[in-house]
Amino acid sequence: MRLGSDDDDGFRAFVRQQWDPLTRTAYLLTGDHSYAEDLVQTALEKTHRRWRKVSVMDSPAGYVHRVMVNTAISWRRRRSWGEIALTPPDRARGDDPYAGVEQRQQLVIALRKLPPRMRAVLVLRYFDDLSEADVAEVMGCSVGTVKSQASRGLQRLREEITPTGMSPSVSLQGS
Repeated sequence: MRLGSDDDDGFRAFVRQQWDPLTRTAYLLTGDHSYAEDLVQTALEKTHRRWRKVSVMDSPAGYVHRVMVNTAISWRRRRSWGEIALTPPDRARGDDPYAGVEQRQQLVIALRKLPPRMRAVLVLRYFDDLSEADVAEVMGCSVGTVKSQASRGLQRLREEITPTGMSPSVSLQGS
């Protein structure tokens, strides 16, 4: 099925508007810029095939998030045997102007250690600022599952990050 000119224009506008937020989410899901761009492109390609139906949904971006999460989990299953664990960066010493960058990197490394669905819940809930109900809809699970996965995920992040000297309150406020 070929999309009409109006559909193509609407899809292009959607991509222009959503590319940066989707890429950020994809990076947090994958922990790699190349995989993130591949993930967004794959999700948008899948969405483009169904754009007539997706474009009239209440939240086309929510649909794309769901496609991205499902694709990321699928990719993770396929390549899990080949992953190489990253070593955490050295702790900052003194008045390091790059401490914030290091803390963000530590957070991304800690996120990558979480199971894919738990990571997706945390990314959608706290980085994309979706409500628990919206995350549940995107993930295809109950609100209770979102709450428990978020709680367990935040606890695991606290355990992972605190020993390196990063205060959990710095990046995990509101948890």
